[in-house]
Amino acid sequence: MCLLAVISEEPTYGYEMARKLQDRGLNLVSEGSIYPLLSRLQKQGLVDGYLVESPGGPARKYYRLATLGRQALESWTADWRALTVGVDGVLTGGTDG
Repeated sequence: MCLLAVISEEPTYGYEMARKLQDRGLNLVSEGSIYPLLSRLQKQGLVDGYLVESPGGPARKYYRLATLGRQALESWTADWRALTVGVDGVLTGGTDG
């Protein structure tokens, strides 16, 4: 879900995704762990990958959100929000504080 959220902002390549996630406080993510996930997301039709030439280096594979990916992100985000409300309710004993 987090990868799809980052990709939804703009087409992005693996290293850049890892950096963005880390910058936002998700420090458990490494560049090496992202590529297998991206491969699965692409096989599921949630993202599209394409190569972009990089000056002074090898081409980079960028990913953009596919229509199915946008729909999945919206659904997963709604599920996540509902889950966090439920967990907060349990942790606070059903009180507001």
